[in-house]
Amino acid sequence: MRGVKCKLVVFGIFFLAPFMLLAHGVSSADQEILNTGGLLSYIYVGAKHMVTGYDHLLFLVGVIFYLNGFKDIVRFITVFTLGHSITLIGATYLGIKADEHLIDAVIALSVLYKGFENLGGFEKYLKLKSPNLLFMVFLFGLIHGFGLSTRLQSFDIGNSQFLTKIVSFNIGVELGQIAALIPIVFLITKWKSKKSYDSFYKAANFYLIIAGVALFVYQIHGYLNGAH
Repeated sequence: MRGVKCKLVVFGIFFLAPFMLLAHGVSSADQEILNTGGLLSYIYVGAKHMVTGYDHLLFLVGVIFYLNGFKDIVRFITVFTLGHSITLIGATYLGIKADEHLIDAVIALSVLYKGFENLGGFEKYLKLKSPNLLFMVFLFGLIHGFGLSTRLQSFDIGNSQFLTKIVSFNIGVELGQIAALIPIVFLITKWKSKKSYDSFYKAANFYLIIAGVALFVYQIHGYLNGAH
């Protein structure tokens, strides 16, 4: 019975994720905040974007599942942060753009990848050793950062204090990431001591795969039905 309840809770969270992702885009309200709020507004909007960036958070959930101990979590999250900061700041400053649907489709595949890896998919189905996780987290961090850059470039941020605004947005992203991860890390760490953890682990990573596929299809559909 506990296993069923566990699966239902996890299913609810991950099933709703693609629909909650609708809050992940840019809005006229955010643009107005940036127009009138100064540099602090860029920190706020960056934090808000990360907290509602369920594709980013689902990937990090998958990473946290794989890790043991606080030091490991800090090390891997730092590498992910370094990766997405490089492309967020660099691509925005240089004006390098890509279609947001295609970038988000790749980010969706990173969610699928992590669930597949956590369930031993490489060894079971591909008969291969999993790629180095630290390298993959950095690589996906670069991709996630490019996705964040496409969002920031959707705003009109003007030319004044251009780099400072980008860095402020990035600081907000980091603060939002920390705020979102604290309860996630707490939940997973506490659950590890429970008998139901194995069921929770399998169900959560299975639904990471489902969420990754759903988000990928959603973004490809958006791309194909856009101005292309």
